[in-house]
Amino acid sequence: MAHTQLAVLFTSVALIVIGLYAAIFVDNIIKKIIGISFIEEGANLFIVGIGYKPGGIVPILMPGMNSTWFASNASYPLPYGLVLTSIVIGASTLAVMLALVMVLYRRYGTLSTSVMLADTSHQEEYDE
Repeated sequence: MAHTQLAVLFTSVALIVIGLYAAIFVDNIIKKIIGISFIEEGANLFIVGIGYKPGGIVPILMPGMNSTWFASNASYPLPYGLVLTSIVIGASTLAVMLALVMVLYRRYGTLSTSVMLADTSHQEEYDE
């Protein structure tokens, strides 16, 4: 069972590293957003991996269960609650990022960050 937790932790680190590479070094803004999403999902997977308990049961105390047996065998519920909250927040921030990309594409006509940063023709409008 420990092999499963170790595989989850290595996978989460791989997702975070791939996401960091995409967010920092890739020029396309959509691919940067996908990289940020990879970082988020890697962090969520890491939290779930920490909350994993080999042989654990669902943390719901049913009638007739011995409370001491339940406490020693139930998996940890806090990480799963945190991940659920993070998924909801991540979906909303992803929607906002994609809406901003649509605005940037309409303004610049490209998804390349280097072209957006190098475009100085729009700066003259703001200087006046």
